[in-house]
Amino acid sequence: MVKGVFNSGAVKARSQSIQFTLVYLFFASIFFSSCTKQTPVKSPTPANPANPSTPTTPTNTTASISIRGADLSFLPEIESVGIKYKNNGEVQDPLLTLKNAGCNYIRLRLWHSPSGTNSSLSEVKKMAERIRLLGMKVWLCVHYSDSWADPGKQTKPDAWKSMNFSELKSAAEVYTANVVNEIKPDLIQIGNETNDGFLWPDGKLTTNETQFIQLMQTTILAVRKNAAGTKIMIHFAGLTGSDWFFNKLNNLDYDYVGLSYYPIHHGTLLEKLGQTIKALTASSNKKVLVAEVAYPFTLSWNDWTNNIVGLPSHLVSGYDASPDGQKSFLEGLRKMIGDNGGIGFCYWGGEWVAFKGPQASNGSPWENQALWDFGYNALPAINAFKEN
Repeated sequence: MVKGVFNSGAVKARSQSIQFTLVYLFFASIFFSSCTKQTPVKSPTPANPANPSTPTTPTNTTASISIRGADLSFLPEIESVGIKYKNNGEVQDPLLTLKNAGCNYIRLRLWHSPSGTNSSLSEVKKMAERIRLLGMKVWLCVHYSDSWADPGKQTKPDAWKSMNFSELKSAAEVYTANVVNEIKPDLIQIGNETNDGFLWPDGKLTTNETQFIQLMQTTILAVRKNAAGTKIMIHFAGLTGSDWFFNKLNNLDYDYVGLSYYPIHHGTLLEKLGQTIKALTASSNKKVLVAEVAYPFTLSWNDWTNNIVGLPSHLVSGYDASPDGQKSFLEGLRKMIGDNGGIGFCYWGGEWVAFKGPQASNGSPWENQALWDFGYNALPAINAFKEN
C-alpha cells in the first residue's frame, strides 16, 4: 500500500477552532459526536453490524475463490497498547474472528532492520506461530527494506547500502533463505509493490532492468531451494502498466501475479479490475489475485489523523460508505475476481483501528476502512471471507 495521506479539509478539519467549539459540535454535529478521550467518535452511519443503515443491495452470490486473506501486520503494535477487538459485542482474538468468518490466509510484512520491533523478524515469527495454531496459512510480504517499500520508494536496507551488485545479490540470497527457514511461509512475496523494481538503485527496473531480473531470479531460487512448497508471488500496485511489468518477468519461476486495487488510486470501475485479471491470467500463464484492497464503512473518522479515503468521489458506484456497503463491495469484488479467473484477495489494514486515542494526530489514517468499527466490534464485511 502506498502510504500517502489525503489531506482535504472535506475529510478531516484540524483547525484550532475545532478545539474551542468541541462542546458545541458534540451536540450539534454528527461528524464530531462523542469526541472525548473517554468515548470514541461515532460514525455518521451506525457501526453496529446488527443495525447497518443505508444498505447497498447485496450481491446475491459470491464467487468461489481459494485465497481469502487479510493483512494484520499492525496487530502486535495495536494489541500492545491494550486495544481489545470484539465480535458481536464480546472480546475475541481478531485472528479467530476472521478464521471463523472464512479467512484462510494472514499476510504479514517483514522489514530487514526496523528501528523498533514492529515488522521485525522476531515479531513476524511469533505472529506466524500464532496464525498456524489457529490452522490458518501464513502469507509473508518481504519488503527488502528497513521500512515501507512501495512504487515510490524501494530503499535498500542500511546494512546493504555500501555493497556492490555482486555482494548485494549474495546478501539478498542469504537473507531470503534465512527468512523462509525461520518463518516457513505458505506464500511469499518477493518485494512489495515492485512496479519499478526493488533494492534501488541497483534493482530499479526502468534504469537497471537486467539487474532487477537477476535479483528476482536470485531471491526466487533461494525460496525454491529452502522452501519447495512455498508459493511465490510478485506484486504490482494498480492496473495500468501491469501488463508491461509482468511481460518483463515471463522467464521467471514464480506462481502468482499479485495486484493492489484501491479505488481512490486505481480507478472506481470494478469491471476494469476484472478485465485486467482476465488478461494477465492469459498473458502471464500465472494465477492472479488481488494482494491488497480496502473499502470504507463510513466517511467519518475516529481520531485526528487525516484519512486517506474521505470523499464520495473515492467510492465505487453502487457501494456506499456504510457497513452494508463495505460488505457488498467485498462480495462484488470477489465475484469479479472469480468470474475472471482470479484465485483470491487480501484485505489490507483491516485491523488498523484508531488506537492512540480520539485526538491523536499520529494515529490511523485508515480506521474508516477497518474491518472493526469505532467501538472495535467486527463489521458485517467479515462475512465476505466465507468459503462457498
